[in-house]
Amino acid sequence: MAEIVPDPKLGARVSFRKTMTVAEQAMFTGISGNLGALYVDAVKARAAGASGPVAFELAVASLATTCLSRLAGPARRISALDLRFPAPVPVGGTVEASAEVVAIENGRIRCRLRCTLDEGGIVVEGEAVIAAFAGTG
Repeated sequence: MAEIVPDPKLGARVSFRKTMTVAEQAMFTGISGNLGALYVDAVKARAAGASGPVAFELAVASLATTCLSRLAGPARRISALDLRFPAPVPVGGTVEASAEVVAIENGRIRCRLRCTLDEGGIVVEGEAVIAAFAGTG
């Protein structure tokens, strides 16, 4: 069962681990339409210096959004996102994502995001703001 923090406080932290599989790479290719050689062509990815295809950066970052969802609960959504991708993730790599509440201001929750590869190293870092969902009806 997923850990959900019903009313996050300063310092609350959630993490999530997942392996970036070939099947998911194919699904994200279909969703995004991105056919960049680093992502879909093992020969060209190796020629560029990778060990094989590289996981889509936004697919890796989506693991951090899972953490945000667990921190925020069903009545909040992402309202701002600022990410950096210091290193690639090989398809087949396992990533641990985390989100930590660093500020709460006017009902908006600012979180620090980080994704690390099991083999070591930060692959995504940044911040997000989650705010109350204001539905349109």
